[in-house]
Amino acid sequence: MTEHSEASLNHAGGHRSGFATFVGRPNAGKSTLMNAIVGSKVAITSDRPQTTRRTIRGIVTRSDGQLIIVDTPGMHRPRTLLGERLNDQVHETLTGVDVIGLCLPATDDVGPGDRYIAQQVAASKAVGFAVVTKTDAVSADRVAEQLMRAQQLGNEVGIDFAHIVPVSATTGANIDVLTQLLIGTIPEGPSLYPEDEVTDQPVDITIAEYIREAALAQARDELPHSIAVVVEEIVPREDRPAGKPLTDVRADIYVERDSQKAIVIGAKGSRLRDIGAESRPAIERLLGTGVYLDLHVKLAKDWQKDPKQLRRLGF
Repeated sequence: MTEHSEASLNHAGGHRSGFATFVGRPNAGKSTLMNAIVGSKVAITSDRPQTTRRTIRGIVTRSDGQLIIVDTPGMHRPRTLLGERLNDQVHETLTGVDVIGLCLPATDDVGPGDRYIAQQVAASKAVGFAVVTKTDAVSADRVAEQLMRAQQLGNEVGIDFAHIVPVSATTGANIDVLTQLLIGTIPEGPSLYPEDEVTDQPVDITIAEYIREAALAQARDELPHSIAVVVEEIVPREDRPAGKPLTDVRADIYVERDSQKAIVIGAKGSRLRDIGAESRPAIERLLGTGVYLDLHVKLAKDWQKDPKQLRRLGF
């Protein structure tokens, strides 16, 4: 078990830069953890499994190094072509990072899914960390037990974890410790991104994700995996006062069946309005202007299984 002494957090050498990723079962807290480390919301979060669908990079720039965190979908047993492509994203990421953090929620027992993912980590060339997440939700004894289980899992699959770190993205507990350990592990090198960037994700994709996050919150029990969002237009409104700029954003929300359109739209458009109201503040912060959000619900039949539809929707 790792002891975090003052000496262990201070690493000799020059400026460092490199890539890390967090892997784990769906809903292991990977995206929330990345947001906490970056200090900005670069990935959407939800308590629904498989919320993350795209590989997203969050960038942490400090005087001693630049850490690029690659957020990946949760590894799972795929039931659709989309699921297969999400797993492919994870496998591709594992081959291109310097550090892999295996996320093991303190709230869940270690199971076969964790063991399978740990085997993928063991087969990689990256330095392995074990990260026990969601420690704020359980007792200290339970956290200690999970730390021991993480060590045991590493022994079983042949990972000599460089560090085993308990964290809470909710309270911030040990986030700085984990960040410093990660920066101390990546190789020496110059920064790869401008110091003011927190992600390299295109603006339209970020906006689409904010809208999907709101849709997931509004229709969480009915159709979480059937929703996809494509931003069609981002245009500054002309003839606006200099001190009150406005941006028109038009986006389409896609569902797989006609019956799902009514669920997303809601009675007299109420749910669609709620999706717009919930996502608009984050979009306005991102763009730095007021936003007129024009949402439409469209049908893309069985898009998760259709290669042509997946390509059209950006997967």
